Amino acid sequence: MTFVKSPCEIEKTVSIYVRPGDNQEKVLKQLIEVGKIKHPGRLVKLLNFLDYKDNVHPGRYDLKPGISNFRIAKNLKSGFQTPVKLTFNNIRTVEALCGRLSKQLMIDSLSILNCFRDPAWRNRNNYTAENYRCIFIPNTYDVYWNTTPQKLLELFQKEYDKFWNENRKSEAKDIGLTQAEVSTLASIVEEETNKADEMPKVAGLYLNRLRMNMPLQADPTVKFSVGDFTIKRILKGHTKIASPYNTYRNLGLPPGPIRIPSIQAIDAVLMPMHHSYLYMCAKDDFSGYHAFATTLSQHNKNATAYHQALNNNGIIE
Repeated sequence: MTFVKSPCEIEKTVSIYVRPGDNQEKVLKQLIEVGKIKHPGRLVKLLNFLDYKDNVHPGRYDLKPGISNFRIAKNLKSGFQTPVKLTFNNIRTVEALCGRLSKQLMIDSLSILNCFRDPAWRNRNNYTAENYRCIFIPNTYDVYWNTTPQKLLELFQKEYDKFWNENRKSEAKDIGLTQAEVSTLASIVEEETNKADEMPKVAGLYLNRLRMNMPLQADPTVKFSVGDFTIKRILKGHTKIASPYNTYRNLGLPPGPIRIPSIQAIDAVLMPMHHSYLYMCAKDDFSGYHAFATTLSQHNKNATAYHQALNNNGIIE
């Protein structure tokens, strides 16, 4: 039997999504509506010839300009789907991460969350309920749209192991931190500043404090303890919150990250700026940068200037 390889009429790449339980008729309807098939009758003959009705494979299938009916039918019959370029960044919580992932995949956010929070998986891999968030490295991943939460978790674990190459492990050892501790400190650094050129400087300050056994007194950990990152002014009452994440009350690092840190922040901790600064506060020009100080007296001057700027702008909390 000979088939004419007539093309669809799309002008740019579009995707169709075949869900579990979809039949040939549903797929064909989507092909006609989304793919603008030029000769649907010919495609139906192809699908019937290939016995597609008994071989419907869920997945995402891209239709590129000029693709023929024959290639469409072959891809559908063989389940030759197109991977999703899965991306995420600027994520604070695992719940938010699952929501972001579910928007790009077939699986719902609750299924992903339940899988990621599986205590049996954590125990097998020696993670805690606080530090397992370290394995989620913001990047771009090739993932099939109909992947399972378990496969997704396996992918993140694999990429995490790849990310922590011998060079990064050596750098972590040089600063005296474990991989999880590096990610935890990176999460604090990233909450302190969104200025890439300032991250190594902030990291160096906190490492100085850790080496001297000084409390980190990091405002972002207080916000995390309170559960409100919108707080613009940390008050004394905030610093007294009883939480293992409150670095005003507890020495050392929190038990886990306060956000999912970026690669940029992690590398800033691994390659910190070497200096003698022990104090910092936001600059009074609200530029997003910080004023650094070696002595408490200089820091107090910087802090006074910043708090005066807050007052002048009517920022109470």
